[in-house]
Amino acid sequence: MSKQLTQETNGQLFIISAPSGAGKTSLVRALMERSETTGVAISHTTRARRPEETDGINYHFVSNAEFTLMVDRGEFLEWATVFEHLYGTSTQSVNLVLSQGKHLILEIDWQGAAQVRQKLPDTRSIFIFPPSLYALRDRLENRAQDDVETVDKRMAAAFEELSHWHEFDYLIVNDQFDTALAELEAVVTGVGAQHHRDRQLETLGPLIEDLLPQ
Repeated sequence: MSKQLTQETNGQLFIISAPSGAGKTSLVRALMERSETTGVAISHTTRARRPEETDGINYHFVSNAEFTLMVDRGEFLEWATVFEHLYGTSTQSVNLVLSQGKHLILEIDWQGAAQVRQKLPDTRSIFIFPPSLYALRDRLENRAQDDVETVDKRMAAAFEELSHWHEFDYLIVNDQFDTALAELEAVVTGVGAQHHRDRQLETLGPLIEDLLPQ
């Protein structure tokens, strides 16, 4: 039986999506460090834990069998296959934050974002752009987490992720980190109307054309 979301809450649910390497995780981590009213739900994943990661802090690392059981039991608010691994956000982890009256940020891809929006139409969504494709690849290579083949796969997948930018409410470019962080904080605290998609189209049009060449 599917678990239900807690309704009695003053917290707002935010989705943040971006192509791998755009810097969304670093932005969210920095926002958490300066905000006592915003929380993050820890996702489940079947991918291997990296040396710098801690189970229960970065992700809940589970087996394919355990993940599948959670899907069958209806425990996920959203889940998707990303780079041949399963990722999901449990309803329990969402309730844990929202029940405290905090805003909640979910770092998920466009597939998960679509699932959450369908279930929770009041969710606000934010898309993070890299300043260029060159910068995106440079960041992927310099973080030294993946081999060349994996970087190539992530770059190929970036076009798919980028093509869904228009489905998000707010648009932010992570060129200068401190500026992007301030913009993200403004959106989450309710004073970032200038970053709404409808007000950003003219400014970001050339960048979007460069990132998604026809």
